[in-house]
Amino acid sequence: MKYLFLFLLVANMASAQQLPASPVNLANELLAMVKQKQEVKQIVSALEQVSPEALSTALYSDDVKLAFWINIYNAFIQIKLQEDSNAYANRSKFFKSRTIIIAGQKLSFDDIEHGILRSGKIKWSLGYLNNPFLSKFIKSAQVHELDWRIHFALNCGAMSCPLVEFYDAKDIRKQLENSTNLFLMFESAYDSTTNEMKLPKLFRWFKGDFGGKKGIYKILETREYIPVGSKPKLVYTEYDWSLAPAKFR
Repeated sequence: MKYLFLFLLVANMASAQQLPASPVNLANELLAMVKQKQEVKQIVSALEQVSPEALSTALYSDDVKLAFWINIYNAFIQIKLQEDSNAYANRSKFFKSRTIIIAGQKLSFDDIEHGILRSGKIKWSLGYLNNPFLSKFIKSAQVHELDWRIHFALNCGAMSCPLVEFYDAKDIRKQLENSTNLFLMFESAYDSTTNEMKLPKLFRWFKGDFGGKKGIYKILETREYIPVGSKPKLVYTEYDWSLAPAKFR
């Protein structure tokens, strides 16, 4: 009886070790290994081989989807730049090339940002138009409600990008708020003498995501970056596209 118990215990341990890792845990581990400059081939391969069903089950809410896809985006930006930093010279191709494989699906950075995290927005529509030609996979993976604060969490490898942070579904909304405030603290400035508000160009590129000009004023007022009712002139600063990888917080 003693030996039977030991046999069953060992068998159960072996079985547990063979269970596929959670896609969420894989994304977290991938970003951690990228930060530590460790080899990531096994993790990348494991993410490629996750079944669509397992991914769908794991990404059961918008909070989980936000944390997972932000971490995936930020990790693969670093990976692709390490593989070939010269690819950044043609940014349009860099962001739209489907070089990322998740659950057997080939995705681009644009697919992840605009299709999934921005809930199917057309890239160059200032956030006002939806893309009617999304794949079935992207439709099933996308968040149901756009959270504009993702723009201060996604790091595209440029100098003007926000810092890379590890996002967790349990605290994702609080983390996004902190990232937003940190970014605005360094990238925006209000001049009371001229009643002008300097903002990163992200606010212009994705104006619709922020609720238009009225929404931008509300964002700035509630976070006390401008006086209530001041309605300053919005001045958008140029985006510095200089390559700046490994900007971890």
